[in-house]
Amino acid sequence: MVPITNIALIAAALGSSLIAGIFFAFSTFIMQAFARLPAEQGIAAMQSINTTILRSPFMVVFLLTLALSVFIAVMAIVHWRGGISVLMLAGAALYIVTTFLSTIVFNVPLNDALDKVDGRTTEAATLWATYLSDWTRWNHLRTAASLLASCAFVRALF
Repeated sequence: MVPITNIALIAAALGSSLIAGIFFAFSTFIMQAFARLPAEQGIAAMQSINTTILRSPFMVVFLLTLALSVFIAVMAIVHWRGGISVLMLAGAALYIVTTFLSTIVFNVPLNDALDKVDGRTTEAATLWATYLSDWTRWNHLRTAASLLASCAFVRALF
């Protein structure tokens, strides 16, 4: 395999693992902690995170891992090596489709809707309850996909 592909696989495995860890934290305790707060406070905390995350190192890792996944998919096809290429494509597809695209299609619209509400209203409390369950359900999927992508990238190396 091309040496640059091995470097990309290592970097993508690390990146998808980091992303999985962040998503795991949200799924296992952050969202549960926010749910224990009054709706106004939980909404304010999540709105703050949604603003802050866009200018954080998270975005660099999230998007760099996306670019690496695309590169890995191309290399898997161009330099086809049977099972190794299948693992590379599986990891890339898991990250691109399930981690990245599900974020864009499901979690981001939920975040955008939450950002438009005033947490002090009755309708905000209703939206918050729905947001907590829907956002977290999609986040569980992103967590699993990111972790499985990392596993596929690592397995392709050996």
